[in-house]
Order: sequence, then C-alpha cells, then structure tokens
Amino acid sequence: MALLIAGLVVALFVVFTVLRAVRIVPQARARNVERLGRYHRTLKPGLNFVIPYVDRVYPMIDLREQVVSFRPQPVITEDNLVVEIDTVLYFQVTDPRAAAYEIANYIQAVEQLTVTTLRNVVGSMDLEKTLTSRDTINSQLRGVLDEATGKWGLRVNRVEIKAIDPPKTIKDAMEKQMRAERDKRAAILSAEGQRQSQILTAEGDKQGAILRAEGERTAAILKAEGQSRAIDQVFQAVHRNDPDPKLLAYQYLQVLPQLAQGQGNTFWVIPSEVTSALQGVSKAFTEALPRSAATQEISPDTSEAEEEIARASEAAAEAVADAREAEHTSGPRQLPPSIPEPSPFPDLEKDRQQA
Repeated sequence: MALLIAGLVVALFVVFTVLRAVRIVPQARARNVERLGRYHRTLKPGLNFVIPYVDRVYPMIDLREQVVSFRPQPVITEDNLVVEIDTVLYFQVTDPRAAAYEIANYIQAVEQLTVTTLRNVVGSMDLEKTLTSRDTINSQLRGVLDEATGKWGLRVNRVEIKAIDPPKTIKDAMEKQMRAERDKRAAILSAEGQRQSQILTAEGDKQGAILRAEGERTAAILKAEGQSRAIDQVFQAVHRNDPDPKLLAYQYLQVLPQLAQGQGNTFWVIPSEVTSALQGVSKAFTEALPRSAATQEISPDTSEAEEEIARASEAAAEAVADAREAEHTSGPRQLPPSIPEPSPFPDLEKDRQQA
C-alpha cells in the first residue's frame, strides 16, 4: 500500500510538472516569462515550453487595439468657464515587455496623461473656440500621448472628444443666441423674398406698360394711316370729278351755321376775314363760271334751283354789305335778323338766315 501511494504521488507530480511546462498562447496575445526573477523572453501565440519551477509565466497581455472611455473631467477654459470633457482613447500594445516593466499600470497612466494634456490644450482656448475646435484638440492630444506612451510599449491611434458640457447657464445663453440667430436668418430670408417679389412685380408692370405703349403706338400709326388714305381718296375723288366753284360756295354756306352754334349762338361777332370770304362767295354766285363735266347737261326742271341760288347770292351780297358797314363802325355789333321771303328750299333759306 505504501508503494502504491508513493507511485500515485509520483505520477501526479509528473503530470503536474508536464502541464506546467506546456503553455498555449492564443492569437494576438503575449505572455512574459521570468527565469529566476529576471525577464527571459515573451511567449508568442501557439504552443510554448517552459522549465517548470524555474520559469515564471505572467498573465497574458492583449495586443489588439483597445478602447478606453474616461469619465468626464472638469476643465477651465481661457475665459474662466468650467466645462466637463468626456474623452475616448484608442491605443494598442506594441511591446509587451515595455508595457509590463516600463509602467506599473499603463491604463491609469494614459488616463492621467490625457487629463493633464487636455487641461493644457483647452486652457489656452475660450469656450467658443473649444466647442468648434475638436479636431485641433484631438490632434494635439494624440501627438502628446503618442510621444509619451512610446517608451511604455503603447501606440495611441486616436483620441476623440465624446462630449463637451458647459454650465447650465451657458447652455441657456447659447440657446437664446441660437434662437436669435435663427430669427434673424428667418427675417432676412423673408425680406429677401419680399424684395424679389417686388422686383418681379415691377419688372412685370414695366413689361406690361411697354407692351401697352407699343400697342397704342401701333394703333395710332394704323389710325393715322387710315385717315391719310381716306383723305387721299377724298382728295383724289374731288379732283377726279372737277367740282364746280358754285358747289364749293354752297358747302361754305352750309358750314356757316355751325359757327354760330354753342353758348354764344345769340351774339355772333364777325371778324374781318369773314368779309373777304363772303366776297368770294358772292362772286361764286354772281359771275359766270365754266361748268364741269358733271354739270354740263342741265335739265329743264332746274330753273327753280337756279332762282333759289340767285336769291342766295343776293343774301350773300347783303351780308357782305353789312360786314363792310361793321368794319367802319367802332366795334363788333349784333347782326339784325332779316325776314326772308318764303322759299321752296327751306334748308337754303335757313342757311342764308344764319349767315
């Protein structure tokens, strides 16, 4: 029984010794080995053998990139405002030996170094610049941390500021400022819209006025052209038919009553020019004028018309005499009305009376 127990103890010791001599390291991990209290080597991923009871194997070190989020730290800005800054650090162990023997706790060391560097960087900026210069703060922190942690076997890949929290009073003031800025932008945009609307309306009115003026001008031109053609056709027709001077005198007598129409139709002042005009009319009725082609053939039934024309010429002669007497007097006078004899042509008699 004693030999059996001794054999079992020896077997268990051999198995335990073999297990202590074999070390399996996972991928992206590393383990430091000390021999008799002194650093000997670093175990690489895979199967490794050590000398039991002589070599001491330390816990595994993760060689992958690690992310550490630090709690918010109070930082004073250049304008004496306290802000809390929350940072995130991305780093990787590149030298397991330095990470184990150059620094006791590299996580705590990186945290304290980050806080110190952050206070130095933010302390030279005011609040507004701190809130808008995150990239600058990140680059400065990364440069300082990478340089300081290089001898610790660490490599800082990125440093990100997760949050910057100013005091509550500053937040309220910033919200009011942002609200005022947005109200100002809204007012500016509204004014710009109204200005554009007024400009477009004015341009539309201008184009409308131009088009209306062009239309009125075209209408006036067309109207003038029409009147010109009408006058030209009348002139051509008159000269083509060779009018008799008696006809022209008769037309003149028809126009004379129109001169007396209006507010002063009861008092007619005869100017000196009317005398010469009446003389021409009397000559037209008294002198023998050549007849036109339109009046060469006279029917026997026109004797009464000739008598009426003769009476009209006598009335015109009387009007000329009265006008000459008016010229010798001191001023214009009212012509006495005459009582004409009954005539078969009331229109001619009316014209003669008005003349």
